[in-house]
Amino acid sequence: MMDTLEIRFSGSGGQGLILAARILAAALVAQGRNVAQSQSYEPVSRGGLSRSDLVISDGEADFPLGGGLDYLLVLDSAAANASDALLGEKSVVLVDAELVPDPPKGAFSTRALPFAETARQLGNRRVANIVALGALAGSGPICDNTALEACLRDMAPAKYADLNVEAFRAGQRLVA
Repeated sequence: MMDTLEIRFSGSGGQGLILAARILAAALVAQGRNVAQSQSYEPVSRGGLSRSDLVISDGEADFPLGGGLDYLLVLDSAAANASDALLGEKSVVLVDAELVPDPPKGAFSTRALPFAETARQLGNRRVANIVALGALAGSGPICDNTALEACLRDMAPAKYADLNVEAFRAGQRLVA
């Protein structure tokens, strides 16, 4: 397993990014990892820039803001280049193929994936954040899937539990 890992979820308000980050953080804590989480959003309920950073460590995660991102998830073009300075050649960038037509470019890995389209195919565009979480989880050794699915069921609204698990698994299939 890794020593320290930095992940940023970014997009616009109303996309459920902070919930997705909280679910991942809870699953990592359940696995005994130390996690510092921060969130930032503009003071509008929908459409403003939104992000959540996770700093995950086997030791102490003492600073909640990413300084060198291992993973960047971008769900809206407004956030496409907001994190460029934090990307290095080993960074993995996952973007929504539809909502981020001009993804970050650089000496790092970028994958444009159909998060919003997959959510619509599942019958609810609002689960694009969970599709993206599944793709993120499937992109590297981040967190155990069983722990993630358990936290999904615990933290998301009960009436959407099965849909969220289905969305998570659909996201993982996108990167398999």
